[in-house]
Amino acid sequence: MILVTGGTGNVGAEVVRRLLDAGEKVRVMSRDPAARSFPADAEVLPGDLTRPETLTRALSGVERAFLFPVFTGVGGFLDAARDAGLRHVVLLSSQTVTFSTPGWIGEQHLRLERAVEASGLPWTFVRPGAFMTNDLVWAPQIRDDGVVRGIHGESALAPVDPRDIAAVAVRALLDRRTGESFLLTGPQALTQIERVRIIAETIGRPLRFEELPRAEFRERMLRHGMPAPVVDELIDGFAARVGEPEEVVPTVEEVTGRPAFTYAQWVTHRAAAFGATPA
Repeated sequence: MILVTGGTGNVGAEVVRRLLDAGEKVRVMSRDPAARSFPADAEVLPGDLTRPETLTRALSGVERAFLFPVFTGVGGFLDAARDAGLRHVVLLSSQTVTFSTPGWIGEQHLRLERAVEASGLPWTFVRPGAFMTNDLVWAPQIRDDGVVRGIHGESALAPVDPRDIAAVAVRALLDRRTGESFLLTGPQALTQIERVRIIAETIGRPLRFEELPRAEFRERMLRHGMPAPVVDELIDGFAARVGEPEEVVPTVEEVTGRPAFTYAQWVTHRAAAFGATPA
């Protein structure tokens, strides 16, 4: 039995699907199972990573687990997992842990990685960079007036499709890739302006990127509920990638045996979110 936490997220839901397709027995732990739909073949139990008293039943009979990065309460999960005899935990971490200055986000993920290592459980760390799904934040603007408003439009990242993150996590679970850390990017470094152009070409609508002043962009992000340290790191990260594209790594293909999904393929997959009319 494999336990999947965070099974309704962009990565977790895909982990569930891929494990079931591989013929594995899958248990999904959810804080509110009745509020979501899950594949019929998955066992679904109530549980909360921040409430250790809910974990004993969820972990009973589980051999391996996919661990979503909840920044509080992971110690309770690891204690319960050790008591349950868990043999392998695959942690969804972040590329930021490899930075010389990890920043607020990286420090949170580093704390999780260190806790997993200290638990004595066999582990694998999956460390993606920016998710392609982060660009879904543009969808309301694209559907509204076709103008994506942001900052440092010439900054170039190599975002990765969550389907590829899940594919690597699943291979780690199935192949028992313990003691390894997988750094993941997409197959192309693309500026924000280039990504907006690809969305436009895919959905067949004219779109453009509009540069905002730092103060205005920062205020917008704060209004959306993003913590100030995260907003500042985001802006500084964009600035650092202007003229210095993120390095692409081939990990997805090396682990899965197939090329990583391109940004255009991801947009096609999620085109409805950007207002594309189904063919």
